[in-house]
Amino acid sequence: MRVTILAVGSRGDVQPYVALGLGLIAAGHSVTVATHEIFRGFVTEHGVQFARVAGDPRAMLEVADQWLATGRTRHALPVLGALLHRLRPTVAAMLADFWRVSQGSDLLVYSPVATPGWSVAERLGIPGVAAYLQPLHRTRHFAAAGVSGSVRLGGAFNLATHVLTQFFLWQSIRGQVDRWRHDTLSLPSVRRSPLARARGTELPTLYAYSPLVVPKPADWGPAIRVTGYWVLDPDPEWRPPTELSAFLRAGPPPVYIGFGSMTPSRADRLTGIAVEALAASGQRGVLLGGWGALGDGALPASVIAIRDAPHEWLLPRMCAIVHHGGAGTTGAALRAGVPSIVVPLGFDQPFWGGRVYALGVGPRPISRRRLTAARLAAAITHAVTDDGMRARAAALGASLRAERGVDVAVADLEAIAAQWRDPVRHVVPMRTVSAGRP
Repeated sequence: MRVTILAVGSRGDVQPYVALGLGLIAAGHSVTVATHEIFRGFVTEHGVQFARVAGDPRAMLEVADQWLATGRTRHALPVLGALLHRLRPTVAAMLADFWRVSQGSDLLVYSPVATPGWSVAERLGIPGVAAYLQPLHRTRHFAAAGVSGSVRLGGAFNLATHVLTQFFLWQSIRGQVDRWRHDTLSLPSVRRSPLARARGTELPTLYAYSPLVVPKPADWGPAIRVTGYWVLDPDPEWRPPTELSAFLRAGPPPVYIGFGSMTPSRADRLTGIAVEALAASGQRGVLLGGWGALGDGALPASVIAIRDAPHEWLLPRMCAIVHHGGAGTTGAALRAGVPSIVVPLGFDQPFWGGRVYALGVGPRPISRRRLTAARLAAAITHAVTDDGMRARAAALGASLRAERGVDVAVADLEAIAAQWRDPVRHVVPMRTVSAGRP
């Protein structure tokens, strides 16, 4: 089976799809991950075929951060609306690439930003499967991921946040998608987004996070599956820089502070807050710069800055993890089995910060606007001294590391493809399988 995976976004957004691709390859399938040029080496180095999709995720995140840094909004909708407006030319190029790279596929898998890929699957007459890293379908059990991490105003309110979020985002791109469907795909226009379908008629969807972290809501239909995280095994050839190895040997486990692929403005301010908080809490620290400038400049001997390191290797060696709450980083931090302190910068990050707190494996999240050295120091102290929190984090980490999310996802994709070939294919069969025991 020839599988094309449309994966759009940051490194943390793309990495789980490479893990899925490797699982499909191990099961005997041919896989192409279609993503941005910046990730060509990352994809091909893992032995997966690469196809280019337009867009520079660094530029996209810089645009988003310029809005988020103003503090004018706590929620994702205005940010995403402004981002989509500024990126219309890029969206047009992406849509054209989705059609180009999918030719010859037997199965199409698409990430959240690549959701228009379902139209490509429709045109090609092949199964299309949504593969999402954060919960996007409507539910009464929690608010939409981009709204808040702590809203608990009841089922009707939660459902309304999903309805409004989906309507707003769909209307932001509907005209562009409809023109593309008409001009390129020769398909009719559509009134509603794929996520707005009624229960029982949903398109097949796999969620690449653990049901131990976010259980599947009772009001989601059988076509929606929560498989467990899709994790890349650590590269056996990777070796840490000499300076990092020496630093880790020189003292007790440090605190990790990093914000992944997000590019916060005023990284110098964040560096200052981090260094001051570490000193006040009496902890050593590892600052991970990622695509930003966190950790640039002179640092005390108790703090080291690095540009990059595999989370699966680095995070278990920490005593606490301070991060932005991205879906991928949150999963890696939870698997590490140590407490997390989430400082959400935007998008779905408040949601994941709320889950970390609700699970009892981290202190209450600190919003970007309220972040100070004193608050961060207090949270670090809480995380490293609360024995109950540390025990819960260790237990959850062990359970997550035992899951086999990629295996579950591969089995489901094979079942979807087999059902598609069956003349009676109005219902996608989803086997009752534990994420830990496929």
